[in-house]
Amino acid sequence: MMNRDNGFTLLEVLIALAILAIAMAAVARASAQMTDSSHELKRRLLASWVAENRLVEHAAQPVWPDQGVKSGEVEQAGLPLRWEETVANTPNTAFRRIEIKVYARDHEEHALAQLVGYLGRGKD
Repeated sequence: MMNRDNGFTLLEVLIALAILAIAMAAVARASAQMTDSSHELKRRLLASWVAENRLVEHAAQPVWPDQGVKSGEVEQAGLPLRWEETVANTPNTAFRRIEIKVYARDHEEHALAQLVGYLGRGKD
C-alpha cells in the first residue's frame, strides 16, 4: 500500500514557484526604482553645490554684481551642468537679489536646483 502523505503534489510546487516568481519580480522592481532615485538625488545634490558655489563666488568678490541674466557651464563630479543666474535690485538699494538655477547640460526644461540669495553691499 502506498502512502500519499509523503510530499508535495505537482500543483502545490507550481503554486509555490508562482508566488516566489511574483515576489522576486517585486523585489527587482523596487531595486530598479531605488537605483533611479539614487541617481536623481545625486544629480540634484551636485546641482545644488553648483548653485551654492556661484552664490559664494559673488559674496567673495569685492565687485558689486551687475543686474541681468548670466549663464555658464560647469562640470561637477563628472556631471556636466548649465547654470543661469538672474541678478536684480531689491527695494533696499544696499542689497541685490540673485536667483540661480542649475540644469543638466542636455537642456532639460526643469531645473535640478534653484537657489535665491541676497548680497549686501559693503561699506565703501
